[in-house]
Amino acid sequence: MRKLPLNTPTPARSARGVAGSASYHDSAWKHVSGQARYIDDLPRPEGLLYAAVGHSAQAHARILSMDLSAVAAYPGVVAVVTAADVPGHLDIGPVFPGDPLLAGEHVEYVGQPLFAVAATSHDTARKAARLAKVEYQPLEAVITVEQALARQRFVRPSQRQQRGDPDRALAEAPHRLRGEQRVGGQEHFYLESQACLVEPTEDGGMFVHTSSQHPSEVQKLVAEVLGLPIHEVQAEVRRMGGGFGGKETQAAPVACIAALLAHVTGRPVSYRLARADDMIQTGKRHDFYNTYDIGFDDDGRIHGADIMVAGRCGYSPDLSDAIVDRAMFHADNAYFLDNARVVGHRCKTHTVSNTAFRGFGGPQGMMVIEQAIEDIARHLGKDPLDVRLLNCYRPGRDTTHYGQVIEQHVLPTLMASLAESAEYRRRRREIADFNRTSPVLKRGLALTPVKFGISFTAKHLNQAGALVHIYTDGSIHVNHGGTEMGQGLYIKVAQVVATAFQVDLDRIKVSATRTDKVPNTSPTAASSGSDLNGMAALDACEKIRKRLIAFAADHGSVPEDQVQFHDNQVRIGDRRMPWPEFIQAAYLNRVSLSSSGFYATPKIHYDATTGTGRPFLYYANGAACSEVVVDTLTGEYRALRTDILQDVGRSLNPAIDIGQIEGGFVQGMGWLTTEELVYHEDGRLLTTGPATYKIPAVSDCPPDLRVQLLADSPNHEATVFHSKAVGEPPLMLGISVWSALRDAVSSLTGYRFSPPLDPPATPETVLNAVAASQQWLARQEGA
Repeated sequence: MRKLPLNTPTPARSARGVAGSASYHDSAWKHVSGQARYIDDLPRPEGLLYAAVGHSAQAHARILSMDLSAVAAYPGVVAVVTAADVPGHLDIGPVFPGDPLLAGEHVEYVGQPLFAVAATSHDTARKAARLAKVEYQPLEAVITVEQALARQRFVRPSQRQQRGDPDRALAEAPHRLRGEQRVGGQEHFYLESQACLVEPTEDGGMFVHTSSQHPSEVQKLVAEVLGLPIHEVQAEVRRMGGGFGGKETQAAPVACIAALLAHVTGRPVSYRLARADDMIQTGKRHDFYNTYDIGFDDDGRIHGADIMVAGRCGYSPDLSDAIVDRAMFHADNAYFLDNARVVGHRCKTHTVSNTAFRGFGGPQGMMVIEQAIEDIARHLGKDPLDVRLLNCYRPGRDTTHYGQVIEQHVLPTLMASLAESAEYRRRRREIADFNRTSPVLKRGLALTPVKFGISFTAKHLNQAGALVHIYTDGSIHVNHGGTEMGQGLYIKVAQVVATAFQVDLDRIKVSATRTDKVPNTSPTAASSGSDLNGMAALDACEKIRKRLIAFAADHGSVPEDQVQFHDNQVRIGDRRMPWPEFIQAAYLNRVSLSSSGFYATPKIHYDATTGTGRPFLYYANGAACSEVVVDTLTGEYRALRTDILQDVGRSLNPAIDIGQIEGGFVQGMGWLTTEELVYHEDGRLLTTGPATYKIPAVSDCPPDLRVQLLADSPNHEATVFHSKAVGEPPLMLGISVWSALRDAVSSLTGYRFSPPLDPPATPETVLNAVAASQQWLARQEGA
């Protein structure tokens, strides 16, 4: 038995980069130097082929014939496959059936893959795919949400949540307003389009390099399509060039097509979608048609609400059931609805199947109540912020319309604090004075809150695994089920491990996510990446720590409570050992230095039949105050300043969190202002690239952007070091810009009229709102 050395090392130095420190992104230098490798940067294996697909030109049709002879004969084409060539499952629906890998007798959206081509170059495959001769019998196509509602076409059953007696409350309320709202969709526009590289293995399986937020789903579906057991397929994700939800389910079809071609040819296959193909073939954020009927008193307090949210889901369910659920959960946003009914419809249309996008339906649900709150304020002649604060959740008014009790009340204090730091009241007076004297330019100001539930609403997804190894030199290797898409998950998990052992962050290495290291993983989504994987990694560390403490106590002849990890050292009674020496001693004494970890989110439950439960472990909160200026002659506008205060609990990494808040806000602002998806009446997407689809640029951002993290607000729940999620909640801070635009236009009527301003609030839409306000004013003056 080897004894622990008794020497005392040189004075200790605090561990660097532990949780709570503003450590830089682990791939930051690779990003800025161009050395970060994405799927299309990987070394090309020998014999590599390139894939492309032929698309449907019809939104809804029966295929009468499909002649692929010219495709197969094109120089450089090695293989052409159709649905008949799939050896296993053809349907790859991620939750519910309805997503054929390749179309059979029918097509249900423009862009649906009909067949796939493998060729010796990317351009060859794409050119060959265009040579197919397809004869269609067109069928009736349902394109819009309103058409689907009129025909009662749904991909999943409609759901209802209700509390109290909304009908009676509405009938007895002193005031009552009705309204409707059309909320546009959004293209993910990740910098790296959908991509994968699939290599056949020597045992007849497949190794899949994929740009996916859900490598376990890619693994499972590739195996099912090829008729293989899951263990014959391995999937790996080192990083994505952006995901935002677009690579949660919709990376899998790309991988499955490449795997099918690799199976047929016996050669590796690369499949990367060109931007236009990506926009045509893959789903977006759901656009919604929302309505509300709301009753309130003279102060603006809501007495009753009847809300409908209806999402355009596309031709198949995909994740729409959960997305519309989340829209329903967030139809209250930050406001107590005592007597309320919320109905959600999952509308089937002959368009691409819409999918996850940062916020996952929550933003679309929040929009309806935010419009209603402003309409109440204009109706009563009040400041919208006062109506927001009056209706905000607080002790005694703390139960949601689906029955979850809010246990940590952050919003009233957070909103009041932001109003003070942003000087909302002073600026409101100055802006009102400016608008009275400025005939053309009108300024607007709005402060809007966000309350966003954190957990997957599908309970079984709230689990994660991790694998931690300590090597004999004291360096630590970590693998977990989360994927890195630029959000900083890897560095946060590394900081959790560094904190667990109180060693420098540069001792920790997080490697690519692989299904043969941590199995059966959930997607990196629902803002739960750090919550789930951080806790799983911490669980693995605690198991190793327990062994190390027992070893140190035994061999140092001290009680276990006198063994501490601190300052890159292990303290054993009054002795200290440098971390590497201690690990070497533990190894020589045959202490296991490796462990898996696991975490399952506690407390959550939801009953869809009753519309009640606790679907979220906790809520993340924030607020933004934005100021804009509008040219009422052209509808053009600029965002001038935004102040943000976000509650992230006890931050794992303030620098990463602030970056996520900034990026989320700008993405949300883009969704509500510049990003407009335009479909032809025949179902064709007309906005298929940056020439026609406008994501926000640097010049669109507020030149004065101030972001602060709420101080001294640890999560009451036992999350990893009492932090809070920060991925999705900041996106909804962009609502403040849309509200400020509405405020600016409303000033034309002395803030007495709520102008229609369906997002995205493009200059054309703003100009229409100006015209509607002027017409309302003319009617009032005429009367």
